[in-house]
Amino acid sequence: MPSLLIVILISYFAKSSLADPRATEIALICTNETATVPQRQVFVSNFLAAMDTLTPLINLQGYAAVVNGTGNTTVYAYGECMKDLDQTDCNLCFAQCKTQILKCLPFQLATRGGQNFFDGCYLRYDAYDFFDESLSAQDRTVCADQDFQGNTTVFKDNAIELVKNLSVQALKNDGFFVGFVTTGNVTVYGLAQCWELVNSSACQSCLENAVSKIESCAPKREGRVLNAGCYLQYSPYKFYNNSGLVGGGNEGLSARSNLATILAVTSSVVALVLIIIAAIFFVKMKLVKKRRERKQLGALVATVNKSKLNFSYDTLEKATNYFHDSNKLGQGGSGSVYKGILPDGKVVAIKRLFFNTTQWVDHFFNEVNLISNIHHKNLVKLLGCSITGPESLLVYEYVANQNLHCYISAGNNVQPLRWDVRYKIILGTAEGLTYLHEESKLRIIHRDIKLSNIVLDEDFTPKIADFGLARLFPEDKTHISTAIAGTLGYMAPEYIVHGKLTEKADIYSFGVVVIEVVSGKKCNSFRQASYSILQMVWNLNGTGRLVEAVDPVLEGNFEDASRLLKIGLLCVQANAERRPAMSVVVKMLTQNHEIPQPTRPPFLNTSGVETTSPSIPRQNYYSQPDSYTQSSGTSMTQSWIEPR
Repeated sequence: MPSLLIVILISYFAKSSLADPRATEIALICTNETATVPQRQVFVSNFLAAMDTLTPLINLQGYAAVVNGTGNTTVYAYGECMKDLDQTDCNLCFAQCKTQILKCLPFQLATRGGQNFFDGCYLRYDAYDFFDESLSAQDRTVCADQDFQGNTTVFKDNAIELVKNLSVQALKNDGFFVGFVTTGNVTVYGLAQCWELVNSSACQSCLENAVSKIESCAPKREGRVLNAGCYLQYSPYKFYNNSGLVGGGNEGLSARSNLATILAVTSSVVALVLIIIAAIFFVKMKLVKKRRERKQLGALVATVNKSKLNFSYDTLEKATNYFHDSNKLGQGGSGSVYKGILPDGKVVAIKRLFFNTTQWVDHFFNEVNLISNIHHKNLVKLLGCSITGPESLLVYEYVANQNLHCYISAGNNVQPLRWDVRYKIILGTAEGLTYLHEESKLRIIHRDIKLSNIVLDEDFTPKIADFGLARLFPEDKTHISTAIAGTLGYMAPEYIVHGKLTEKADIYSFGVVVIEVVSGKKCNSFRQASYSILQMVWNLNGTGRLVEAVDPVLEGNFEDASRLLKIGLLCVQANAERRPAMSVVVKMLTQNHEIPQPTRPPFLNTSGVETTSPSIPRQNYYSQPDSYTQSSGTSMTQSWIEPR
């Protein structure tokens, strides 16, 4: 009995210590084919549905094939984990793999095909049935940059012998095998796997092709072949989990029986040290768990575990009736938002982030690490998150009314906002930004202030939402330089041109929102040859007729509204230094504070027709559009721009 317990402990410890989702991207391969403009909306819907269907199937069986749509907009999708991974690691690897496939730009360009190879999993989508394909023109061989540090001749011979043995043994073992070859104190480890839907003959031809290709890598330290129907890898490090062994001759194949013999012979010795081994085991298990958490989600795991933020995935899944469409509140660039009811009856908004944007990790970290530590009546409250399931979820307070975009944009069947409500929204948003910039322990720049990121509760109190693009601003810095992200039309000129980010960028965005709310018109500053609202308000201010820019439905409140328009113009001045701090804006809104004459906003020309600034780099930008309007509920979107 003591011997049996030791065997169980050792086996369990070996498996746990080796567990690793291997969520390292090896290659992303995107096709050049895109859907036609009329077909793009349908294609994107089919792509979303296909990816959405893959996750539960992967969670169930480790692989999945999905077909969604008809005709030229059909999406074929396939995913599979390496068979040595346990289900938890498989889910983690695949969730991250899906976030990176979006680098192929299926939303922005409607790219119709892409493959993403991770060390632990694989994902592909395309416009045709590729499920039984073994070889393709996109197949890749990926070799390490450096040679093996040691006897390269022996290493090369071992690597070649290993991959040949793996290809043979995999055919006898359901298309999968792992193992090693050791000769002359040089050990090489390897893994071979054919995808589940590839038949035996196609698997054989795929692996034979992979062996012939991977030989060109040796004596490079590592080599991988990424074929349409299979995956082959060798390395000097043991990267796989213990699900099978193969080596030169009978060495690897007899490893399990040898281990059993040794354990049987030494069982009496093992029994004497049972207590010591058990103690070491439990201590090491704690260390392994901590190392694994740090590796998978870094500081985020520590933040969640130290707080009361952590929800179980099952709880949130059931709260939304398994993400049923009837509970869907909206969809934006960063994912979908669902209404959910927790077991205690509390209504919440749940954002689904398992695949969304190429900035998934930053977005999730920002939301949890930043706004979990800040609290203000004009900021959406984060209630928790889930990081243990096949996809990442964020849980927010439920905000019953629509976002501000719904009330300002034309064509929505909603009652126009009264003047007192508009003033309340502008003041509340200003107070929320003042808190972020000047009053919280962390100095935070939101980077994406816009109508759709201001949500309204039951009494129309505004709350700033979506902190996925937010950045911490160090106290000792005058500005930070960062990649451009945000929504065109709301982005400050110094940020667009130079990537120079300060709180003045948020103030510019706020100014645009003020002008939109007071005028009742949406800003279209980046549409060439159009007469934007900024241009109109600036021109009317210059001729003393600012009252004409006020929304006509605000009867009897034109003077107060004109005052707010002037504050908006102060916030959108081209010279960032002239823009008032948000605390000063609050004083202008609530006290008899002097409002100076504003200077010219950016992107205007003297003819009265707006153009883009000639100093802006000649580069194509994309902004994820506000792709939905909620009937009710919380709208949380993320926008970003990136080069074509």
